[in-house]
Amino acid sequence: MREYQQPIKYWPEGERPRERLLQNGPEELSDAELLAVLLRTGDAASGLSALDLALYLLARFGNLKAIDRAYPAELQELPGMGPAKAATIKAALALGRRLATEGDEGRVAFRSSSDVARYYLPKVQGLKKEVFRCALLDMKNRLLKDVVISEGSLGESLVHPREAFLPAVRESAAAVIFVHNHPSGDPTPSQEDIAITQQLVQAGQILGIRVLDHVILGEGRMVSLAEEGIVQ
Repeated sequence: MREYQQPIKYWPEGERPRERLLQNGPEELSDAELLAVLLRTGDAASGLSALDLALYLLARFGNLKAIDRAYPAELQELPGMGPAKAATIKAALALGRRLATEGDEGRVAFRSSSDVARYYLPKVQGLKKEVFRCALLDMKNRLLKDVVISEGSLGESLVHPREAFLPAVRESAAAVIFVHNHPSGDPTPSQEDIAITQQLVQAGQILGIRVLDHVILGEGRMVSLAEEGIVQ
């Protein structure tokens, strides 16, 4: 990591912490660079950049845990650290703590087709094309990840078991629920819907991944192919 005695906005774009985070992800940044993204600006009076301030923070307190334990007034003792910067740092670290302790109770669980419809209807309302999605679930039917498998029309054979189950295999999902919308607003399953569902159920049996349901969403309505007896 190079050091510049000038504001970050004058650095080469490929070396600015915020741009690197957006391009490569936060894992590529050091603790100091992540703090610099939060600080946004340096201290004009002393000529320190946001990264300089972040390095001073870490040097003064030793690590992120110590910064988290510090009072806002202690953070403001450093040059260039006003109330806004101190509040931003404290808020970000507090969110990190809450995320770490949120646990499984914060995860969505699907116990019925109504739960599925309640979760997905807001995501598909008003769409002009069909979107085929897959809910990846753990052993307790809690949502691990929501994945878009294809967009367009099921009549165009855009859903193949290989692509449909690839995310589930990657995430080691115990079960899946397939969901897609009918832009017409009528969720009545077509023969194509039924045929694709049967293929997916068979593929899931071979892979050892349970297909719990295929829910078709319309305008405020839904049809569960499990309740129709097609998914068993």
